[in-house]
Parts: sequence; C-alpha cells; structure tokens
Amino acid sequence: MREEEIKNLIEEAMKYRLRAYSPYSHYKVGAALLTDTGKIYGGCNIENASYGVTNCAERTAFFKAVSEKEKDFTAIAIVGGPEEVAEHSLSDYAYPCGICRQVMMEFCRQDFQIIVARETKDYKIFTLSELLPMGFGGLS
Repeated sequence: MREEEIKNLIEEAMKYRLRAYSPYSHYKVGAALLTDTGKIYGGCNIENASYGVTNCAERTAFFKAVSEKEKDFTAIAIVGGPEEVAEHSLSDYAYPCGICRQVMMEFCRQDFQIIVARETKDYKIFTLSELLPMGFGGLS
C-alpha cells in the first residue's frame, strides 16, 4: 500500500473511533476496512451490559462489508484508546483480539494487511499470517 492510502485508512479509523459506544470499558476503538476495489467500511466497538454481546470495531466493519456483498479485502486500520484521549494522542496500539483475527481468517488472504496506529505517522503493519500463525478455517 502507498503511504497516502495508509494515512487515509488510519484517518477513517480515527473518525469511527469517535463513534464508539463504550460506557463500560471507556475504551474507544475504530476500524477502517479496505476492499480490493478501494471501498472503505468503518466500524467502532459497541458494548453491552452483557459483555458477551459486545462487538469489536473490526468485526463491525467486516459485518457491514459482508452484508453489502463484499468479500475481497486488502487491509484494515485499527486505532483505540481511553475515551478521554484526544483523537491524535493515542499512547498505544490497539491490536485485534482473537475473535477478530478469526473473522479476518474467514474472509481474508494470508497477506491481508493489519495496520495498528497511534496516529497517521505512527503505525505498524502486520500480515494476517503474522498475527494469526497456523490459523484454521476460512476460504483463503
């Protein structure tokens, strides 16, 4: 991916982070999922008092995309931090949880890129196979 594409994806994830519903953890996460055709689907974490039905930002983005018949993905950018932290002042990277990694395994190739960022100039990129070695299932 080009630097400009990465920056744009991170900026979209930051916008979605602000939409998060996190009254229990007070930790807001945003994600921006890029399809092979260049379309971006955003997602935020949505919590529930029954923690098991909480949905992560990454899965929200994937489920939105798949519900719109998208099944070919290039990359996802993920940002997260405490709700009181300003958009461009994130102090740590927000890595996808195991459930989200498994959802990625279902829909993505092993070279799918996962971008974790604190800001547009401070990010790390991993492939799905790096974050989920010896994963199972999926169509890839």
